[in-house]
Amino acid sequence: MTSAAALAVLALAACTTAPPPAEGPDAGRERMVKEQIEGRGVKDPLTLAALRKVPRHHFVPEAAASEAYGDFPLPIGHGQTISQPYIVAFMTETLGLRGGEKVLEVGTGSGYQSAVLSEIASRVYTIEIVPELAEEARARLARLGYRNVEVRSGDGYLGWPEAAPFDSIIVTAAAPRIPEPLKQQLKDGGRLVLPVGDEYQELILVTRHGSLYDERRVLPVRFVPMTGAVRKD
Repeated sequence: MTSAAALAVLALAACTTAPPPAEGPDAGRERMVKEQIEGRGVKDPLTLAALRKVPRHHFVPEAAASEAYGDFPLPIGHGQTISQPYIVAFMTETLGLRGGEKVLEVGTGSGYQSAVLSEIASRVYTIEIVPELAEEARARLARLGYRNVEVRSGDGYLGWPEAAPFDSIIVTAAAPRIPEPLKQQLKDGGRLVLPVGDEYQELILVTRHGSLYDERRVLPVRFVPMTGAVRKD
């Protein structure tokens, strides 16, 4: 065979070699946990188990399913996003859940954080201010079998007084200040985790000790702004 013919054969082989198979969601989810979450220092076994189990690709728009396990937030419509996987894990770990708690979430979005929490807590109450997102999340969580999550459409600034007090509260939109109603709905010893700020935002951990509240800054972040009553006071 001449060298020219050999090169032609090699070129043909290169053209006809099948591309590697696309990574499936299970493999993508495991890689997400190992590289993005464990790799950045999240160690809580309950948090890691929840992130390994919840199918994130079902909580993003169908057109973005192939990007669901990427290291970034994704738009879900109505000006809202699903948070970066690491932030979901970090906030969940910061709540200090040990299993069996009652948790309030403000900012349901697509329901992904709700599903992660439901894998650890006994009951999750979640509030979404955008009615369309609330209805979509309610249907999605029910379809996927999350029976311990209750979704409400409303202003999360006011919390969920009739279900209070809560062991933990998580807020997934940035408030200009810590909402007083949410602090009041914490159990003694309970934890509230939320982003605070406008241009510059920080994740704040609030721990209740009777009538006193300890506040600790834990991480610079970037979230969509919290809307509703919190902007009117």
